[in-house]
Amino acid sequence: MRIYAIQVGSGQEAKVEELIRRFVDKSVIGEIFVPRFEAMRRWKGEWHKRTERLTPGYLYVETSDVEKLALQLRRVPAFTKLLGNNEVFIPLNGDEVAWLNAFAGDERRVVEMSEGIMEGSKVIVLRGPLMGHEAEIKRIDRHRRTAELEICMFGRVKTIRLGLEIISKSSAKA
Repeated sequence: MRIYAIQVGSGQEAKVEELIRRFVDKSVIGEIFVPRFEAMRRWKGEWHKRTERLTPGYLYVETSDVEKLALQLRRVPAFTKLLGNNEVFIPLNGDEVAWLNAFAGDERRVVEMSEGIMEGSKVIVLRGPLMGHEAEIKRIDRHRRTAELEICMFGRVKTIRLGLEIISKSSAKA
């Protein structure tokens, strides 16, 4: 079984996932999922934890027969496009699968919130899936409590947001 990305309308991931479960033969698909990440959002003056889509516009399907999957996706009454080129469908490579499993490998496929501190311009992650991956962080939005990472996925560099709470900040010592 290999994992393939299916492009769908952004914001339609959950709806299309349900349609695929209904219209595609269960023997063709294994796991089907929309990876998500935990983020903090301010609502009515309070911070609430919620989940957001990790890769908006994409869902992932595990299958051993991609040709049969491609044919059956035509039955789904929504936009679905298996990623590939010229009728050759390209599965996620080993690095992409390893990244997804490292960050969103639990049964819920949700990347948990991380916590860290800033010492000057250096980020130190104390807890969560970003621990040990500080070098991959390209930008931190302290207001939105997110970190942006650049990863190679689908044959190109994509910016991925993950939840990161900076619990303290100290200035760099000279």
